[in-house]
Amino acid sequence: MRGTLTRTVSPPRLPHIDVLRGFALLGICMVNAPVLAGVWTLTAGPAVPPWDRTATWLITALFTTKFYLLFAFLFGYSFVFQEAAAHDGVPFARRHARRLAGLFLLGLAHAVLLYPGDILMTYAVLGALLYVLRGLGTRALLYTAGALVLFLTAVFTVVGVLALSLDDPGQAADQLLVARQTSWYRGDAGAIVHANVAAYRQAFTGALLYGPHLFTAMLTGLAAGRRGWLDPARRTPKSPVCRRWLAVGLLIGLSGGVLTAMCSNGPFDARYYYLGQAMDILTAPLLSAAYATVLLSLLRGRRGPVIAAVLAPAGRMTLSHYLCQSAVLAFVFTGYGLARYGTVGPAALACGCVALWAAQLALSAGPLRRVRYGPAEVLLRRITGGRQAAPGPVSR
Repeated sequence: MRGTLTRTVSPPRLPHIDVLRGFALLGICMVNAPVLAGVWTLTAGPAVPPWDRTATWLITALFTTKFYLLFAFLFGYSFVFQEAAAHDGVPFARRHARRLAGLFLLGLAHAVLLYPGDILMTYAVLGALLYVLRGLGTRALLYTAGALVLFLTAVFTVVGVLALSLDDPGQAADQLLVARQTSWYRGDAGAIVHANVAAYRQAFTGALLYGPHLFTAMLTGLAAGRRGWLDPARRTPKSPVCRRWLAVGLLIGLSGGVLTAMCSNGPFDARYYYLGQAMDILTAPLLSAAYATVLLSLLRGRRGPVIAAVLAPAGRMTLSHYLCQSAVLAFVFTGYGLARYGTVGPAALACGCVALWAAQLALSAGPLRRVRYGPAEVLLRRITGGRQAAPGPVSR
């Protein structure tokens, strides 16, 4: 009937999913911050302090790749609930297209203004492909994901073997490139935007290479959402499935992370880089699964309510926090603010990332505890569902 106001039924909040998202914010910050801070200008030469070499090595082994896979998995997992939700009779295809368009536009602004390694645009493109493949059965989704991982591993292995026949390119940075990059990022807003656009042209190639890896996590997440793999009622810390995932993830995932770090940051030289990436593609999903298994197991323990109270509020607004991390780091390290680009080593930066993440958790669980969504989530929901999707305060 014309003029009748229909009710929007949103997907239910899943606290354990929010906890995983809140935890993953730390890993994303650890991986993105070195790019925004210009750490590569300090770690390319031989005179690098041992604590900075150790920090770079550990970040590669424990953080790089693992957390964007976790977020992609949760993106696919949540797709099930987004599809099932009813929004004023608006077809899911239209809502999903609007959501992806909103993500793409936010990502474009993010890449140009703040961080050229933005992943939201990649999410938008892969989200459209996920919609196309949503009709596949659960097993077909998992087989497709597995085939993609094996294919990418084979490609990088072949490239890595070919690279072994080349001369060692060394680790010395191009001093002219370092000086130019530093000048841009310490300059005015126009120079920063110019630097970001130039950097994104290079990052785009990486998005094409690693996009399929991200998509495997989305496909796996979609299959997991259909089967309710993350439902706390179905998994207990002592269940055989949890123990198996934990053992395999830690044994193979950690071993793969260590080998990747050895190929990327030493003692192996730069010729082994692509072999390290092949190992990372193959084993990083297992370490991501181990992280998730440990956290979900902790939620079932005595400390579970405390962990949920700390992490879940931030997990409700991860998009806002993701953009906020870039804004804070850009203020500290570029000409938008303090212009400290290329002056802070990896170890100090890692400590700063932990402090920033802790502040985000404190704000989310404190002053923002009565806010259902962050500003970026509100904007995205308006783009997706119109004015009626605007959220109210959290009910108590």
